[in-house]
Amino acid sequence: MTNLSIAFLPLTDSAPLIVAREKGFAAEQGLDLNLLRESSWATVRDRLVYRQVQAAHMLAPLAVAVTLGLSQHPASLAAPFKLNVNGNALTLAHDFAAALDPNPLTRVADPVATAHDFAAAIGLHRRKPVIGVVHRFSSHALTLRYWLAFAGVDPDRDLTLRVLPPSLMVEALGSGEIDGFIAGEPWSSVAVAQNVGVIVAVGANIWQRGVEKVVATRTDWAEEHPDTVDALLRALDRAALWCDEPANRPELAALLSRRDYVGQPADQILPALTGRVPIAAGVEADVPNLLLFHREATNFPWRSQALWIYSQFVRWGMVEAGDAARDASAGVFRSDIYRRALGDRDVAMPGASLKLEGALTSPTAVGARGGRLTLGPDRFFDGRVFDPDAIAEYLANTPPQ
Repeated sequence: MTNLSIAFLPLTDSAPLIVAREKGFAAEQGLDLNLLRESSWATVRDRLVYRQVQAAHMLAPLAVAVTLGLSQHPASLAAPFKLNVNGNALTLAHDFAAALDPNPLTRVADPVATAHDFAAAIGLHRRKPVIGVVHRFSSHALTLRYWLAFAGVDPDRDLTLRVLPPSLMVEALGSGEIDGFIAGEPWSSVAVAQNVGVIVAVGANIWQRGVEKVVATRTDWAEEHPDTVDALLRALDRAALWCDEPANRPELAALLSRRDYVGQPADQILPALTGRVPIAAGVEADVPNLLLFHREATNFPWRSQALWIYSQFVRWGMVEAGDAARDASAGVFRSDIYRRALGDRDVAMPGASLKLEGALTSPTAVGARGGRLTLGPDRFFDGRVFDPDAIAEYLANTPPQ
């Protein structure tokens, strides 16, 4: 049995790692997973960079940022497996949310109108709202920036973005330290259950199949241990499939609720799994694709999604545009390792490693290896399409310029 230490944060999207251990999928592959629960993404990053763990549950943009040398301690990282698609939500304090559309369901269903309402609410409050983000280099922060910029909000001028660990968001919102937060589940559901805030937007309605968390390793470790990496991906594929089965959702919520994992009540974890989400007191929204674990090739590391992350880093002045940075960003998402590990399994996977992001408006059958594959709608809320072969043109038409 090969011992493998993996750092993770208490979030619902850590489920495939937990299930791989608890349901025996890792053991079937000869792996003994030691899952280390951490409180912040910075700690997870440092454990991986300094070789205290072999792999990590990680924000996809953080894996790219570390590789580009943007996040304190540079290291080349490889992300051969996406753990999930979507799964985050924006929760606001009651007083700030009151300036938006009075119907909670309309807020969540119409991200265009809600973005404009948010912009107007900033003026009404006559101060910069403080919004909690889990890390500067997170899908959550990039999604928030993308969404609000559409309505003319400059997130660096009109907001104060405060980095807090996901597990501290609810307490910070309840104490008035922040006006809202964007984080992965279950923390928005916990905030609603404790009546300290209301959900006004969900990531799944901003980018229908938005990139979220990955399993990351150091590139040098992955190259030195290819058999172990392949075994881990095979175990995670089985676990992700198990997580996506509707019949398993109550058991999964109960498992995640354990104190050594997410440590929140199962009834506050389950909504994100079922897509029936309490967004305010007595109000539930139907968001069936709030969180995906396996279906529609969720786990495939599309290099075009890594390049979308790169484009946003350039957009917001986090990195200077250039061929080296572009190529390094694309290289973080290791579709080649994914294919190597799962190519001989009954796993349908795309034949290409890049695609137009945001181009699918309905379920679409695509060319695949290992079986038939249908990809779900991946539309951005503003209707834009990201072409990974035309990043300069994309950015030239994207404010700020």
